[in-house]
Amino acid sequence: MSEQALISELERLVSEERNPRTMDIDLLPTVEVLRKINDEDKLVAHAVEKVIPEIAAAVDRITWAFREGGRLIYMGAGTSGRIGVLDASECPPTFRVPPTMVVGLIAGGYSALLKATEGAEDSQAKGAEALAEINLTSKDVVVGIAASGRTPYVIGGLNHARNVGATAVALSCNPQSAIAAIADIAISPVVGPEALTGSTRMKSGTAEKLVLNMLTTASMIGIGKTYENLMVDLKASNKKLVARAARIVMQATECTLEDAQAALVQTENDVKLAILIVMTGMSLAEAQFALEGASGFLRKAIQDARPASM
Repeated sequence: MSEQALISELERLVSEERNPRTMDIDLLPTVEVLRKINDEDKLVAHAVEKVIPEIAAAVDRITWAFREGGRLIYMGAGTSGRIGVLDASECPPTFRVPPTMVVGLIAGGYSALLKATEGAEDSQAKGAEALAEINLTSKDVVVGIAASGRTPYVIGGLNHARNVGATAVALSCNPQSAIAAIADIAISPVVGPEALTGSTRMKSGTAEKLVLNMLTTASMIGIGKTYENLMVDLKASNKKLVARAARIVMQATECTLEDAQAALVQTENDVKLAILIVMTGMSLAEAQFALEGASGFLRKAIQDARPASM
């Protein structure tokens, strides 16, 4: 694409427009600069709210994929890629899932997390190759993230996903984007022009982060990784998380700290099993059997055990 053609394409993107509300931002004192930015940020949640039906469709597909042994794969370039890798990296400690279950791919590889390699996004072939390297299958869901909706790396990845029968989801901040046209599900929260023209790490990046929070959190809820609003499948891998695990057991059961700690020792810090043991009086073997019979859903395991214990 020639430079003139690229300029013409960018001129058509909402995310690249100049924001009339911040034209004087370089003249303002610091507090007023921050108020301008904050006023723009307030628009983001409303933009995301408008696309909840599309987010729900993606969550349902991701939940299905997880149940079938499939994966959620994020891919993007620059800020979008970094946000995807961040959300993927938070899933193992938060939900006790293997790191291969939610994968983040970024144009230019993991070195691009620390150092900008913006030219890496210009190849569709690289996007397809990145998915081929992790053996993408029809059970997987690929979420292509691009604020502009036109990033070649993401276009190549979504085309490859469609070719192998995987679910292709597009996340962009421009309506009727190039990646939306490819995808099975298009999520397009339109946040409008940035406070600083074209700096899509701002409102667009915030919208992307909100959507990814929803995708993983709701999908993990859908496969039984929570009880009420508690993270009962967290991985207690440091002192803070060990303390949090004990607190979760106490919150769920209203037991003492000593009882929570004893149950966690018995279950090797498996919070779900610890809660089930405290609430029902089951042995470890009985709790493991009950939880397996409830497909990992703690609420169901508790409900199934209560009639027998009454």
